[in-house]
Amino acid sequence: MKILFLCVKSPYPPNDGGAIAMLRMIEGFKKNGHDITVLYMKTKKHPYSFEEAPKNILELAKYIPVEVPAEISATAALKNLLFSKLPYNAERFISNKFKLQLTDILQNNKFDIVQIEGLYAAPYIETIRQLSRSIIAFRAHNIEHEIWDRLVTNEKNPLKKYYKKIIASRLRKFEESFINTYDFLVPISPRDANMFSIKGNHKPVMVCPTGIEPNKYNIRHTQKKASLFHLGSLDWEPNLEGLLWFINKVFPLIIDKFPNTEFHIAGRNAPKSFIHSIQKKGIVFHGEIDDAQKFINDHSIMIVPLFSGSGMRIKIIEGMAMGKPIVTSSVGAEGIPCSSEENIFIANTVKENLQYISHLLNNEEKIEQIGKNARTFVEKNFNNTVKVKELSEFYIKNLQT
Repeated sequence: MKILFLCVKSPYPPNDGGAIAMLRMIEGFKKNGHDITVLYMKTKKHPYSFEEAPKNILELAKYIPVEVPAEISATAALKNLLFSKLPYNAERFISNKFKLQLTDILQNNKFDIVQIEGLYAAPYIETIRQLSRSIIAFRAHNIEHEIWDRLVTNEKNPLKKYYKKIIASRLRKFEESFINTYDFLVPISPRDANMFSIKGNHKPVMVCPTGIEPNKYNIRHTQKKASLFHLGSLDWEPNLEGLLWFINKVFPLIIDKFPNTEFHIAGRNAPKSFIHSIQKKGIVFHGEIDDAQKFINDHSIMIVPLFSGSGMRIKIIEGMAMGKPIVTSSVGAEGIPCSSEENIFIANTVKENLQYISHLLNNEEKIEQIGKNARTFVEKNFNNTVKVKELSEFYIKNLQT
């Protein structure tokens, strides 16, 4: 098959969940023998040019960048609030320049599938319909408005709460406006598939989680003592919200029981205010790191405290693949058919976090046992080659009907 990917940011480098999800899918399709073209936005936040990419990445697809700033501006946000009905998150990615490049590609090429990567690329479905007979697959990375509904619930500042409520409401309407405008729906989890069904989806559905290649995750226990760690994008509000809750509510109690425990935090684009607020005993901030696998191997227990968000946390899957016990919330574990106390620990309260983490810090054998169970679990459920092959077969079968 010839497949065109529409992406609102570069799928490389794979340094956040969205980029990882896109790159894994591209790798899987290429491995299954398909011809891939990637049309992506080169934004201020993600300005990557593929001339710099390694050879193995360049060989996966033909990459076509379009410069779309999509930068966040207080003035533009205020203008959007007063004069637009669109969510500001989405409006930033609506670009005539991108539309013109898409038009040119569709007029000069034929594709079997055009895969829309995420909600913010969905406004271009109309252009595809006008210019092409390609099948349109909408890959929903998450339920976008759900993230903002949860942020509203957890927000304490009245003005911020009011603004987030407006964004959440607009996102809900925006998201629902695209239901059934595609030919196939490719949600990232069964839970998300069910939510789309409730909202009225009646198009064919194929759940395809972001997978991994287990043989690329090399387990080396290099830690000298048990420690906690977090690895994730630190410019994503749900991550910051959860981390600050954990640092302020849970970690002081850990330090009281285990005075020498360290909590290592790594991630890109951390706000200065966040860095300043975590200058506390036992917390080690690494910023953006070069080698994620080494960082994970160097530490023992992965902490993912999430109260907002949606979809699936690929960093949890990667941590499990590295044989690490994960302590996360019910929201963090959404989209992952795991079992608490068997291959993960699900903790939603201060008490539950303290209980599970204390148990692990007191029991190195438990750290190893849960880590092994986690690795086995992802090998069985999240093998990328298998998952993308299943999606390929779904596309081919439906193209023939």
